[in-house]
Formats: sequence, structure tokens, C-alpha cells
Amino acid sequence: MALGSAEKLEIVSKFGRNEGDTGSPEVQIAILSKRILDLTEHLKINKKDHSSRLGLLKLVGQRKRLMRYLKKTNFTKYTEIVKELSIRDK
Repeated sequence: MALGSAEKLEIVSKFGRNEGDTGSPEVQIAILSKRILDLTEHLKINKKDHSSRLGLLKLVGQRKRLMRYLKKTNFTKYTEIVKELSIRDK
């Protein structure tokens, strides 16, 4: 269920501003999106896993807040991230 370090490095290299960038909103959104996809697949199989469902809702809320922040600060990067990760935009 947890993201492996190789997967995280791949996401950081793809979305990061520089090599060791793990704190920028773009990278955080991409990592959260990967975790959300993994949890969604898990919940399709395990329908009664309510604790994971609550964790999924927390992750979605956290990603939503980061997306709102990125939209306010850097709209062009926001649109790139939405298109790349195929996240629904209001």
C-alpha cells in the first residue's frame, strides 16, 4: 500500500523543480495522487475496509488544499498538473 522509494524518486524527478525537490506543491500533489489511485484500487477489492476509506478521504482533502494553493500562486503550473495527472477541475 505504501509508496516505494523508487516510485517516489520517479515522481520527484518528473514533477520536481530540481533534483532533490520533495516539498514543492507539484511534487506533493503528484505523490498524493499516486497514493489516492492505489487506495482506490484497494477499496474496489476490499469494500468493507472503512479505515482505509477514511484515510482516502483525508488524502483527497489534503490534495484539494494543495491544489487550491497552487492555483492561487502559479496558475500555469496548476493547469499543467491537472492535465498531466488527469485530475478533475471545477
